[in-house]
Amino acid sequence: MFQLPKTCFIGLALTACATPASASEMFASDSPWMLGDWGGTRSELLAKGYDFTLGYTGEMGSNLHGGFDHDRTARYSDQFTFGSHLDLEKIFGWNDTEFQLTLTERHGDNISNDRINDPRVGGFTSAQEVWGRGETWRLTQLWVKQKYFDGALDVKFGRFGEGEDFNSFPCDFQNLAFCGSQVGNWVGSIWYNWPVSQWALRVRYNLTDALYAQVGVYEQNPSNLESGNGFKLSGSGTQGAILPVELVWSPQVNGLKGEYRAGYYYSNAKAHDVLDDSNGQPAALSGAAYRSRSSKHGMWLGAQQQVTSLASDQSRGLSLFANATLHDKKTNAIDNYVQAGLVYKGPFDARAKDDIGFALARVHVNPAYRKNARLANQAAGLNDYDNPGFLPVQDTEYSAELYYGIHLADWLTVRPNLQYIRHPGGVSQVDDALIGGLKIQSTF
Repeated sequence: MFQLPKTCFIGLALTACATPASASEMFASDSPWMLGDWGGTRSELLAKGYDFTLGYTGEMGSNLHGGFDHDRTARYSDQFTFGSHLDLEKIFGWNDTEFQLTLTERHGDNISNDRINDPRVGGFTSAQEVWGRGETWRLTQLWVKQKYFDGALDVKFGRFGEGEDFNSFPCDFQNLAFCGSQVGNWVGSIWYNWPVSQWALRVRYNLTDALYAQVGVYEQNPSNLESGNGFKLSGSGTQGAILPVELVWSPQVNGLKGEYRAGYYYSNAKAHDVLDDSNGQPAALSGAAYRSRSSKHGMWLGAQQQVTSLASDQSRGLSLFANATLHDKKTNAIDNYVQAGLVYKGPFDARAKDDIGFALARVHVNPAYRKNARLANQAAGLNDYDNPGFLPVQDTEYSAELYYGIHLADWLTVRPNLQYIRHPGGVSQVDDALIGGLKIQSTF
């Protein structure tokens, strides 16, 4: 019988303690921390430039209907985050300088792996975005950031992931197709999203108050993905670098906030062709090695815009968003992805901090990658999907998610959700899946 871990029950049980009280007290509903202000110590430390955080995200997924395996069950995965942010100007007098250190720990299981997707090829999206990149401890952030020329130039150096600054997007939805930097979801072999870090340099220049351009250089080192290398600092195993550039515009439209992103990435590391060998023939038929390509590239577009608000409270209202990515057809399994949705914050006067979200996504497989799978089956003399050796041919996967975010306290939000996946993993033979989810976000 499936049971939620004790941490989940503890988090929910503590909600009962979130009675009206001073924000400095433990479990106060208007405190940003479950454990309160430590008798005023936290506020004193913040004033001096020290900010310490402990966060928790837990996600449950259950296959309610359909999928690859109809045997119903539920899976739970979670992540602890331990962070320290230091304002070095307040602490040491270093002008406009900050330091960030973050450790993360993930563990658990994902319902998508064997219940929703065909395990022979896996899937594209994930019903529990917090699962992945190894069930292990990781050094997720270790960086120093300094501003120059009255803040116009912003330079960050250390260990961090691309999605922290480039193609960034919130992560309130539970399905991976609507959470975080989407480029990293579709070229994950070179673009490492949270919680993986690598040596990196990011330079940003503010062209106006609402417009900035940025460029980065990130170590492309697949060994950083290995579970045993969560604290690796050496550059051994580096294959090249990935260089993203991005323009970000943050206008006020009728007084309401928006953000628009356009970017491009280029990897100078060698990549394998998805179809041909060095002679231009299908490698699945020739038996030769897949052709080596000298680079990999792609681009993205993203938009978020609040479109309505309450006259007395601009934190409430409707926001729309959309994201799209395009990828190199020679080297990448996914050639394009599109997504769109909406979030309404403060739907009811009595629940002014709750939110409702709905989104749709389409993940499209590169035709050359799809052709390679067909030729591999042809070479093996297989044409029966039910044969264990058959390589399922992947095409297009569609995802949808509807959630309601219950703001139980400033330190605790619970988001029950429903997800619908059409053609999981892009495999038409897999039944469409309905998934019930629950996302818990808390700060201690």
